[in-house]
Amino acid sequence: MYEFFEEQAPGRHQIMIDEVYVMKNFEEMMKTGQFTTKMEVSECEDDEPISYFYYTNISSTNIKCLKFHGASTHLTELLLSSTSNTILFAHAEVALHPTFGDAIYWSARRSLRYNREMRAVANAFRKSHLASSDEADNIYLPPRWQDEKPRRNAIGGPYLAVHLRRRDFFIGRPRELPTLEFVARQIENHLQKLGLSVVFLATDAPSSDVEALQYYLPKTVLLVNFTPEKRFVEHYKDGGTAIIDQLACAHSRFFLGTAESTFTFRIFEEREILGFPSEATYNYLCADENNCKKPTVWKIVY
Repeated sequence: MYEFFEEQAPGRHQIMIDEVYVMKNFEEMMKTGQFTTKMEVSECEDDEPISYFYYTNISSTNIKCLKFHGASTHLTELLLSSTSNTILFAHAEVALHPTFGDAIYWSARRSLRYNREMRAVANAFRKSHLASSDEADNIYLPPRWQDEKPRRNAIGGPYLAVHLRRRDFFIGRPRELPTLEFVARQIENHLQKLGLSVVFLATDAPSSDVEALQYYLPKTVLLVNFTPEKRFVEHYKDGGTAIIDQLACAHSRFFLGTAESTFTFRIFEEREILGFPSEATYNYLCADENNCKKPTVWKIVY
């Protein structure tokens, strides 16, 4: 970014972006689950949040909203028709890789496996805190990824897993975040449907939020999270804690994620590899009663 600042405005503090496109999903597609390639440019609402990567010296007077679904290559239509020097696509993660989800993609993804030590820690945690084991949960992962076979009969541990993204999403996606009370209501509804009473929570929220969530949940619900010992954090860092969270979520009976979170998406992928039914995997926490996105179902291809 500093190289960009020096190139665009040497010696000056303020950077003006010629064109800004705030990318969004098509709400109707997210609700229906029916996806087609489509792009639509419109005026943004006045209170549309733009973080500019948290830099205070970047701004723009030419901001458009871009509803988009499809491969990133379709964005070239906007680039080729523009004479601007600088263009920013905010929330560019909305665009998909041109070959995303094909057999080559899944071969590469399946070849990526969690560290053995991390898996051992996660398995021990599942057994002691969640009454979960691969044998009981009908989960089998062969030693070699090349030997994996298509399956949809994984059951998962007797618990609901929730990934609740908070901190940076308050700035980047404030309208997408449900209140903790509404999160609790959704958790309670799913527990009743599943006949379960245990919830594993993966979150970046402060402990005060976790305590508030526990307050809103019925007292019969057991809320579990992975709290590592000091020596674990010293050795494996925060990334190690995140891996345990992901593995615990990946092995649950039912999973609820946070919309547009890559952390949630990695869990979707792992559950596909482990052989879970799609309906037990591809689920988001609703933002409110009228804003309930449905994730794209990217089924594994062998």
